[in-house]
Amino acid sequence: MSDRPATRVVVAGALLLAACGGAAREEPAASVELGTLRELATPAVPGSGEPNLAAGPDGSVYLSWIEPLPDSGHALRFAAREPGGAWTEPRTIAQGRGWFVNWADFPAVLAFADGALAAHWLQRNGTGTYAYEVRLALSRDGGRTWSAGTVPHRDGTATEHGFVSLFPWDGERAGLVWLDGRKTGGHGAHEGTAPGAMALMQTTVAADGALGPEVVLDPRVCDCCQTSAARAGDALVVAYRDRSAEEVRDVATVRYVGGRWSDPAIVAADGWVINGCPVNGPAIAADGARVAVAWFSAPEEKGRVQVAFSSDSGASYGAPVRVDDGRPIGRVDVVLLTDGDALVSWIEQAAPGAEVRVRTVAPSGRRGPALTVAPSSEARSSGFPRLERSGAEVVVAWRDAADPPRVRSGVIALGSGLLSEVYGKP
Repeated sequence: MSDRPATRVVVAGALLLAACGGAAREEPAASVELGTLRELATPAVPGSGEPNLAAGPDGSVYLSWIEPLPDSGHALRFAAREPGGAWTEPRTIAQGRGWFVNWADFPAVLAFADGALAAHWLQRNGTGTYAYEVRLALSRDGGRTWSAGTVPHRDGTATEHGFVSLFPWDGERAGLVWLDGRKTGGHGAHEGTAPGAMALMQTTVAADGALGPEVVLDPRVCDCCQTSAARAGDALVVAYRDRSAEEVRDVATVRYVGGRWSDPAIVAADGWVINGCPVNGPAIAADGARVAVAWFSAPEEKGRVQVAFSSDSGASYGAPVRVDDGRPIGRVDVVLLTDGDALVSWIEQAAPGAEVRVRTVAPSGRRGPALTVAPSSEARSSGFPRLERSGAEVVVAWRDAADPPRVRSGVIALGSGLLSEVYGKP
């Protein structure tokens, strides 16, 4: 018998029937149409990796990545881009040796309305393979200078802490959630965590580095899948991969509404039983009360990428719609478009290797045609492609398959009059 709180399944019945059990139909009549990808000159050097994107309140997009240094160290760098523009010259957030650099557990940048920035990276804190901690830094001058890294978790154990999602908590504080392994190494427990299990935890960090309380959001979660967070109306919604006592690892959410965190709720009951972490976390996007959650799942070893929609700030979801083309690797991201559709990215197997693809999906189940962003590979080194919307554009970042590989980026235009580019019509 597990000591974790009961996890409920939330599905909106009317949408379940409308989507016919998640069956998708591909139609050309999309409200928002995709243009072809226009590559952007990216300031990341050969050997760079772990790309991530973040949208600022003013429409700017921030690209972050890690570069290797000659002394076996690493540097976390970022550049910004205004809509329609080019990337700025890169700036360094932090650099040093002893970092934990991992293809699936990558840093992030957060932009506040007043121009302040927050960023995180991972630092080793012990001799174990997965002994590392989160470091969080703040900048009040647009990224020219940064504070020293603050460790937001206070257990002091040489265990895994990572897979962070950053979000604005209020006008002065950053919020973050992370996967916390303080119970996995035989160390003392935080109240509410399950013995031996990875937990999902949350706290806040003020501009002066002051930390808020640590809160356990789910005491037993999948060990190494990404988390994702978005503000939906008056709710903050966090998506992650759950883990039951029976090793069912379906995607769940928790919501912060009215000053309290909800119990975990499964987005869709895939019933994926797997005795190990698939390293394939969900992604969430929100626009007002509209929410989209995308994820990879493989029950009965049949992989699929899906997206589910909510119109009530993540309180309930319609039946999932399948996104992929039949041979998905996963590694998803998602943004919401102005008409309520979602644009989902994923990696699909394709001879001779793999491809980064995107597709629009509507809550009704309608799918647009897949657009290939770039060739890729099944290797871990190809990482996780990222998306961010900025006005009438979607920025895409990925790591290419060159030797040596590097971070690259491009822009997909959104709008009418682009149907011929999508379908190849004259």
